[in-house]
Amino acid sequence: MEEGAKLHLKEWLVAQIDSGRYEGLSWEDEDKTMFRIPWKHAAKKDYKQTEDAALFKAWAVYKGKYREGRDKADPTMWKTRLRCALNKSTDFQEVPERNQLDITEPYKVYRIQHDAPAKPAETSQTKDQVINQVKRSPRSPTCLDKQLHHHKESFPANKEAKPLTEDLMREHMYCEITGKKNTNETPALITFVSPFLVSDFRMQVMLLYQGQIVMKVTTRSPDGCFILQGHVPLGNERIYGPCTAQQLSFPSPASVSLPPSMAEAMNRLLCHLERGVLLWVAPDGLFIKRFCQGRVYWSGPTAQHTDRPNKLEREKTFRLLDVPIFLRALQMFLQGKGPAPPYEIELCFGEEYPDPNVPKNRKLIMAKVVPLFAVELLQRFNLEETEQKQLDLTSKTESEKM
Repeated sequence: MEEGAKLHLKEWLVAQIDSGRYEGLSWEDEDKTMFRIPWKHAAKKDYKQTEDAALFKAWAVYKGKYREGRDKADPTMWKTRLRCALNKSTDFQEVPERNQLDITEPYKVYRIQHDAPAKPAETSQTKDQVINQVKRSPRSPTCLDKQLHHHKESFPANKEAKPLTEDLMREHMYCEITGKKNTNETPALITFVSPFLVSDFRMQVMLLYQGQIVMKVTTRSPDGCFILQGHVPLGNERIYGPCTAQQLSFPSPASVSLPPSMAEAMNRLLCHLERGVLLWVAPDGLFIKRFCQGRVYWSGPTAQHTDRPNKLEREKTFRLLDVPIFLRALQMFLQGKGPAPPYEIELCFGEEYPDPNVPKNRKLIMAKVVPLFAVELLQRFNLEETEQKQLDLTSKTESEKM
């Protein structure tokens, strides 16, 4: 390397780990594929800037973002810069299950992604190996090998076809389903509408900044859509093919009229939303998986709470709308035994939601997601019922006249 040339983040960070200069920065395994990075919050009583912010400061100095004796010390910004650099880099992947953030000396664990030379596809590769690779990949769980993705079993075409089971979903693309399994499903009704459901994967997605709509899109990809800051991380395209999930990037806060302090807060929040969230519609529901560092909260038909926050855990798949439950509620509604079933989803990025103390139009960044199959079903059946009532009323009137 030429004298004075800057190292990339991976090279720089490996050098810092090997130097042993920073307390808490160490290798996690003997093969040096993962490392621990100290992650103490500046609000902690035992926080010492000279020690706990040393690594973050070093990166700021190295990048020319902080000049000792000239710039004001800002440990929070130093940490933010390195965190964003780690998230943005394709050389690193956080390992959330190894993080220890609630101990005296908290730390995070990252895996170093090493580039592997391209290999020809191996016919001996088992389906389990493929699925395990999908779980490890930072990409969409729906961006699978085309043969798996378009497997005929996942698209029942007649009443004899079996509905998509949880096991079959795991075999395809919907892994790590959370929540209780429904034992009282209504097979007849599900089978009846299945051809309609699996043919309409569209969603209407609205992004809102402090209650102002900044984007409104109808998605069309069966792989769903990413809502994120930046770009979808590259994965194993040679194995799974290109990801066709639609990418919706957060617009600049400058697109709406906001006070400077609010715009600054929004920019800080957006920095944590790289990799974002992935949403997709499947035959038995609407699902989401959170990839971003920033916290995401939600409200919707299957949410546990209506009066306090519902948090989406990172790297886990959640069902936001349960189709069997929706269909049962729709059936009850059409029989006059209940209200119309809810189907709209609200996401709140970086702030707790629902929040009874703060109205939604005060939240910095929100998204509203509407699965269009639900809208169409309600319109179709409700319209048919209305027309039938009108026919019955007309027949009754004519009978009375006669």
